[in-house]
Amino acid sequence: MTKIAQKDIRNRLLRRLPEEAFDHIASDLKPIDLPVRRSLVEPNQPIEHLCFIESGLASMVAAASTGIGIEVGQVGYEGMSGYPVLLGVDKTPNRTFMQVSGDGLELPTSRFLPLLRDEATRLMFLRYVHTRELQLAHSALAAGRYNMHQRLARWLLMCHDRLLVDDMPVTHEFLALMLGVRRSGVTDHLHILEGIRAIKSTRGKVQILNRQVLLDVADGCYGAPETEYERLLGFVSSDDQRPARLKGTWNA
Repeated sequence: MTKIAQKDIRNRLLRRLPEEAFDHIASDLKPIDLPVRRSLVEPNQPIEHLCFIESGLASMVAAASTGIGIEVGQVGYEGMSGYPVLLGVDKTPNRTFMQVSGDGLELPTSRFLPLLRDEATRLMFLRYVHTRELQLAHSALAAGRYNMHQRLARWLLMCHDRLLVDDMPVTHEFLALMLGVRRSGVTDHLHILEGIRAIKSTRGKVQILNRQVLLDVADGCYGAPETEYERLLGFVSSDDQRPARLKGTWNA
């Protein structure tokens, strides 16, 4: 198997990994396609592989025993699936699956865990867990204290951060599932954002017209986790790789 060069990787965690640590796992990283709906973490099943996303968008969903679920986190090229293993657990009740398809690098958990013996590497990944917890905390803040079009603006901004394109392949049905509301409610609030020329919504796609307007609408429910990620894990490089294209979406 051809060894993957760190400089060619788009995933921000792998790019920031100490060179010696990366070399330890480089030959075990397996490039994989990530089609829409592909499961990265199944609920209550051992996390045997981690996925470092290169492009596309994954959602972490919490579900009740009745089947009712809601998104509690997003993962794109800034992160990884299966991060609970960093906390010493082997499984989680939450499910993680692809919302917008792309590609990634898969690594057996058994090959990843030895990396944590190195203090600098362990600290980097624990900082990533901290940013994930902040994302969840601010999802709760948004749900409890902000109205629907503000929550929708936040969610679209988070997608925009990870997909890096203005034409984002997301459906009204999927937005409703992720935000835990009726489809008709999502459609109404998309119209509000269209009315102020922040977005343009068509079947299966939302186009960002003015990011600043979305930022103004989202107000304080967006920004803190993102700022903390850049403070702790920001990686500035003249040859920083970013996802070049998208490959599809879920038409619910």
